[in-house]
Amino acid sequence: MLIAFFGCTKKINTPDLTGEYLGQTPPGDEPELFAPGIISNGMSNRDIAITPDGNEIYTVMMVGGFTYSKIICYKQVDGKWTGPELVSFSSELDYMESEPCISPDGKKFYFITNRPDSVNGKTDTNIDIWVADRVGDGWGEAYSVGLPINSPTNEYFPSITNDGTMYFNRREASTRDEYVYRSRFIEGKFQEPEKLPANVNCGQARFNTFISANEDFIIVPSFGIPDTYGGTDYYIVFRNEKDEWSNPVNMGDKVNTAAGLEYSPYITRDGKYFIFMSQRLRDTKQFEPLTYAKMMKLNDAPENGNSDVYWMSTDFIEDLRPEGF
Repeated sequence: MLIAFFGCTKKINTPDLTGEYLGQTPPGDEPELFAPGIISNGMSNRDIAITPDGNEIYTVMMVGGFTYSKIICYKQVDGKWTGPELVSFSSELDYMESEPCISPDGKKFYFITNRPDSVNGKTDTNIDIWVADRVGDGWGEAYSVGLPINSPTNEYFPSITNDGTMYFNRREASTRDEYVYRSRFIEGKFQEPEKLPANVNCGQARFNTFISANEDFIIVPSFGIPDTYGGTDYYIVFRNEKDEWSNPVNMGDKVNTAAGLEYSPYITRDGKYFIFMSQRLRDTKQFEPLTYAKMMKLNDAPENGNSDVYWMSTDFIEDLRPEGF
């Protein structure tokens, strides 16, 4: 099994991986581990972003929790996948980078970080949204998106529609709660963000929301809605042409569990696959009677109690859409 450590430059070559999605067999209607042993590798794994051409896949691994999260890159070169490597603009362990989002045209790479921003005079460690521009086959130096997206508090999980509108979460200073905001992109600039209605900002708490490419639904990881399976569940809220939002719909027991670590959703740009973070524990009876060697084997593989990345067909989503949306 290949284990990816920060700064690792080892290439995937056992076996050579070719084809879409790291050569993985596409899933059906049941969730499956995404790239087991590669992306879902036993560490705390979360977040997926894929370039429009499908040749670059980005994910996030955490060491010591969210504080030391880093963005990891896999690239398909001459038909073969290489990686894992740290994304080019991430090299300092002092700062976290997480929650990658690539614009629909593939020219901008958004993410969150707590690094300081000398250009805008930011010296605190609050979390802001930053961006790097495409330069050749790589990325340039990252910089803060600035106002009006970033504020004196924390911003999380940028998500971009086909027309450039950004959806993101913002922690309000007075309550410390996170809410979903939307900023239209007009004449090359993000506009003043608007806080979305209660149908989107549902439950007692809500986290990293993902907007569909054509803005017809949003996936909201939410806590405290009565029909929860436990912990934070993935809910979907549909939007119609009048900019009205449906009531939140639980995405079901194939997606949601009683685990707490379910708060990073992603839909591939072609709309075919739902990729999401989940914390699931495999059947441990195979490890009985327990030995030290078996403990190490359990630790070094997915479904060991850390968060993993799963994927499944999006066919079920249309079945959740209410009339009028």
